[in-house]
Amino acid sequence: MEYMEPVFQWVRVVIDSLGIPCGPSCPTVVVSGSAALLLLLALAVAIRLLRGKRTGREAAPSSQPVPEEIEEAEEAAEEIGEEVAEDEGEPTPAAPIPFEPPVPVEVAPTPREPLPERAEKPEETFLQKLKSRLAKTHDTLVGRLDRLTLRKTAIDRDVYEELEEILMSADMGVKTSYHLLAKLQEEVERKAASSLDMLKGVLREQIYAILSTDTPPIDPERAKPFVIMVVGVNGVGKTTTIGKLAARLGAGGSRKVMLVAADTFRAAAIEQLEFWSTKVGADFVAQKPGSDPSAVAYDALHAARSRGTDVVIVDTAGRLHTKTNLMEELKKVKRIIAREVPGAPHEILLVLDATTGQNAIMQARTFHEALQVTGVVLTKLDGTAKGGVIVGISNELNLPVRYIGIGEGVEDLTEFDPTTFLEALF
Repeated sequence: MEYMEPVFQWVRVVIDSLGIPCGPSCPTVVVSGSAALLLLLALAVAIRLLRGKRTGREAAPSSQPVPEEIEEAEEAAEEIGEEVAEDEGEPTPAAPIPFEPPVPVEVAPTPREPLPERAEKPEETFLQKLKSRLAKTHDTLVGRLDRLTLRKTAIDRDVYEELEEILMSADMGVKTSYHLLAKLQEEVERKAASSLDMLKGVLREQIYAILSTDTPPIDPERAKPFVIMVVGVNGVGKTTTIGKLAARLGAGGSRKVMLVAADTFRAAAIEQLEFWSTKVGADFVAQKPGSDPSAVAYDALHAARSRGTDVVIVDTAGRLHTKTNLMEELKKVKRIIAREVPGAPHEILLVLDATTGQNAIMQARTFHEALQVTGVVLTKLDGTAKGGVIVGISNELNLPVRYIGIGEGVEDLTEFDPTTFLEALF
């Protein structure tokens, strides 16, 4: 009871404060009585709750059917079923459906339409090809001339000044440009015309007069062996031009061609020419790098006679054309060729790069003065807007253009025809 001592003390304090007379054992009696009273109250509440729960269970209806009710329901269902059966009678069994196999239906096959053949791209004509390759030169010369005629209404001093600029930009050169302007003025005064429409036609006529020469075409049949000496500076496409020319002159085995590597200063030139000889099926003569070019030409001509060669094409050194020693070496090669084959070289072709513009005219003048060049091969016309240089070379040096290069293929080295060239250009 020691743990109850604080409770007894608290009860004593409460009793004393209320002034109720109580002996020493009064707190104990109060506490004990209170505890007994609380216990009785709790017991009464529990009994009351138990009684209420039992009463609720008895009052709630049962949700599950009684066995007697189930039997009554089954009997009633049987009676209803018998009555329905008496009214409807026995069901008549359905007659079986006989099996009939499906009748095959013949379907005519639908003919398949043939696939449309792929339209073959029409082969490009030479004129179309030439037009496409001269597109840059056309725009520089003819395109600017067309735009000039659209902006101006009459021929005056300003028109001539602008026309001079157009001719210069096409790299025709100062001399050739002034020559063409003078001819244009003469025609305008002679015809008393002031319309710009005539300028294009007159310009075309004057260029044709410059490009048209009386020089006969190359004829390999006029000598055997027919010797062609090819000259030009390095980088203009000289060796490649020789290979294409050999393929052209010996096409279909019509002629026996020999390539001579007289450019002994570059080992790469000898290897490149040998590659072309193998590609086009031509004979090849060369010596070790650094050999005397004249000695190579001498051996080649003797070999050509013994082998019955029809055409001999001699490649030469191509260092800078301003070098005096180079020109002297080329003159020596020419003399040896002329000594061994009377009348040779029958053609001296100068290969020029069209993209160099006015520099090509300077090269042509230098080589022509030293070797008396008989014809020009103008390469890389397809990649430049300076194609007018071909007019300047023909006008200033009076040299015929033998071949033009308009691409990388063997067939892209073609004979030059002024009429076709101008038709493609204009």
